[in-house]
Amino acid sequence: MVVNTSPTNLGETADVLDNVLDADRREPTMTLTGWRRFVEAPVASIDLLPEQQWADLTDDLKDAYDEARMSYHSELVVVSTATVEQVNRQGRLLTRLNRREISARRGLIVSGPQTTGKSTALKQLGRTHELMIRQRYPGRAIDRIPVVYVTSPPKGSPRKLALEFARFLGLPPVKRAYNTTDIADIVCQILIDAKVDLVLVDEVHNLNQATSAGEDMSDHLKYFTEHLPATFVYAGIDVERTLLTGVRGKQIAGRCVLINTGPFPYNDDWKSMIATLEQALRLHRHKPGTLLRNARYLHQRTAGMIGSLSHLIRGAAHLAILDGEEAITRKLMNDVLIDHVAQSGE
Repeated sequence: MVVNTSPTNLGETADVLDNVLDADRREPTMTLTGWRRFVEAPVASIDLLPEQQWADLTDDLKDAYDEARMSYHSELVVVSTATVEQVNRQGRLLTRLNRREISARRGLIVSGPQTTGKSTALKQLGRTHELMIRQRYPGRAIDRIPVVYVTSPPKGSPRKLALEFARFLGLPPVKRAYNTTDIADIVCQILIDAKVDLVLVDEVHNLNQATSAGEDMSDHLKYFTEHLPATFVYAGIDVERTLLTGVRGKQIAGRCVLINTGPFPYNDDWKSMIATLEQALRLHRHKPGTLLRNARYLHQRTAGMIGSLSHLIRGAAHLAILDGEEAITRKLMNDVLIDHVAQSGE
C-alpha cells in the first residue's frame, strides 16, 4: 500500500484516503492471482500530514486518515533479518545450480519454532526470484509462472496435495473420476510449459513421516520434485522431527540444505530490528528512540521472536491511533496481548 498524504488541500486528502479505504482485501498467496498481487505490491508507505493540516481535518477526514495509517501499520515493513538474507542467498544459489540438472536437484529446508520468520523468508525468496525473472523476460510476465507457493494440507493425502497445486493455478474443479496421478500430471505439464523455476512448500510439518498418510504424501511430493525442473524449498516447524525421519526422510535430507531459525539473542542485531521498525512508525507524538530504549523489555516480552515483536509493535501503533495518544509507550505495549508461547516464555 502506497499512500501519499501530502496534498495541497483537504479535498485532495479526502480523495487519497477514499482510495485507500476502498482498496480490495488481498487474496491469499496460495493462488496465482494472490501471489502475483503480493509480488507486485509496492512497499507500504504513508506520509504524516503537517501538524496544522492534521489539526484542521474534519471528523470524517480524520477517521479516514486514521484508518489509512492503521492499514499501513498492519503491514509496516519486512525487516531484512539474517534469516531472510540467508534463505534468499542460498535459494538463489540453488536455482542457479539446478538449471542444468536432470535429476537429484538440490532443495532447501527452513526449519525452526513458530514465529521465527520462516514463512516471511520463504515468500521474500519467491518474490525476489519472480521479480528477477520478470526483469529478465519483460514480455513474458503473463505466460510464465516462475514461482509456485503452496501449503502442505493438514491431515493431508496425495490427492489433497495435488489439489493444492491445482488450486494455486486456478484450475476448474477437479472431477472425482480423476485420480491423484491424473491431477499431478496436468499440474506438472502446465508448470513445465510455464517454465516454473521455484516451488515453495510451506507448513511442511503437516507432512509427518511417522504416519502412513505422511509417507504417502512424502512419496507424492517426491513425484513432483522428479517431474518438475524446479528447485523445491520447504518451510515448517521443527521439521527434523517430522519430515526428516525414516528412510524417506533421510532421502530428503540427503538432497536438501537445512537452515535453522530461532529466537534472536539480545544483541545489536535485535536492537537494529527495533530501530528499523521504529523508523517506520507514522505517529504524530511518538518520540524517536523510545522503542530502542525499551529493547530489553521487548526482548523479554517476545522471547526474541521476530513474529511476536512485529505483532506487538504493530498492535501498539494501532492502539496509539485509536486512543489518540499518537505515541507508543511501555504502558501501551503492556496492553497488547501477544501469542501464548512468547508471553509464557515456553
